[in-house]
Amino acid sequence: MTNGQTTSHDEGYVLITGASSGVGRTMARELSGSHRLILGGRDPDRLQQALGDCVSPGKHLAWRHDLADVENIAAGLGSLLAEHDASVSAFVHCAASLDVLPLRSLTTEMVADTFRVNVFSAMEIIKALTKKKLNKQQLRAVVFISTIASKFGAKGFSAYSASKGALDALMKSLAIELAPQVRVNSVLPGALRTPMTESMFNDPDLVAKFERDYPLGVGLPMDVIHAVEFLISDKARWITGQQIIVDGGRTSNISA
Repeated sequence: MTNGQTTSHDEGYVLITGASSGVGRTMARELSGSHRLILGGRDPDRLQQALGDCVSPGKHLAWRHDLADVENIAAGLGSLLAEHDASVSAFVHCAASLDVLPLRSLTTEMVADTFRVNVFSAMEIIKALTKKKLNKQQLRAVVFISTIASKFGAKGFSAYSASKGALDALMKSLAIELAPQVRVNSVLPGALRTPMTESMFNDPDLVAKFERDYPLGVGLPMDVIHAVEFLISDKARWITGQQIIVDGGRTSNISA
């Protein structure tokens, strides 16, 4: 439930990366009343602010780590869990790196940085969480926040889209490899109206395009959060290896 009521979840914490901003921060706030959370982020000030937004901040944990530092993820996460005698039952990978640039402006290092945050960090976190000594075999559900841009082209999105396509492919393989103990799925949002994208909606031409292309209109973070909450719950016990598209019908609209 996301009604602000605190309930007990003996199965462990929900780890949310990218929890200090954007959809991840909103997700942390909305899920904090019904789940114990580990909020992952790299900016200490924003991470503490996000923690303060949560219901009962004292029951949640903050994990400060730059996910581009892939090599030290397992050690950092392991230390946090050991310090608090905690375990993670669900992992939601919201963190993402996005640079909208044409191919001619991309460098190998820029693309590698995108993959480190968007894909490699998720692999390392799951690798750590599936270790019995580190997480007590408590992991049950993983949800990757992908994008419909992993399935369809967009100018300037080549590195980002490629990384999200890789993330979805990783999801498919891990869903088989980690079954039946762990369910793994992706949520693919379309355009969302968030504080980070608000400036886009100052462009009347773009707003008109969205209204034309999205049968149900532009989405809100809660549209994605509701899907995630379902997928990490026991109600989704027979769902794994799926790309759940949450886009207001955009990808079904061949007239767009």
